[in-house]
Amino acid sequence: MSEGETAQRLRQILAEAKLLAAEYYRLTGKPLGVTGEVAEYVVAETLGLELAPPRTAGYDAIRRTANGEERIQIKGRAYGEDAKPGQRLGTIKRGAPCDKVLLVLLDNRTLEPREMWEAPYAAVEERLAVPGSKARARGALGVPEFKRLALLVWPASLGGQGRV
Repeated sequence: MSEGETAQRLRQILAEAKLLAAEYYRLTGKPLGVTGEVAEYVVAETLGLELAPPRTAGYDAIRRTANGEERIQIKGRAYGEDAKPGQRLGTIKRGAPCDKVLLVLLDNRTLEPREMWEAPYAAVEERLAVPGSKARARGALGVPEFKRLALLVWPASLGGQGRV
């Protein structure tokens, strides 16, 4: 199978997985557990990133820039209009060889992307180091807390908020 055929087949598989996950969520009110994989693929396709090989320590994708490569941890969250404000990102790997953390908020009914937020890894690590939260001690930030550190990178039409 050529690289183009493989990419096409991956798009088909993820489209089917998204449909199944959305139906599962409608029936049970629980996620199916494919959010991370869908998020990584959506980010790579939407922002033109290269996915890192499976099980690469500390990052999920690479962005090639004029200044070199940026290594990016991708966090996905199924998030609806009625989302509770306390929802958290998955564990952010501390001490990772990483430059940015990118949060993809997916519609919890369809797993289509709603927003993508990006923050410097150093700012995220600095926030995780602040004492007083068991969740932060485990490497988890709330979605609103992450957004305060981040810049909205997609869709661009909503305008840049936060900082990078």
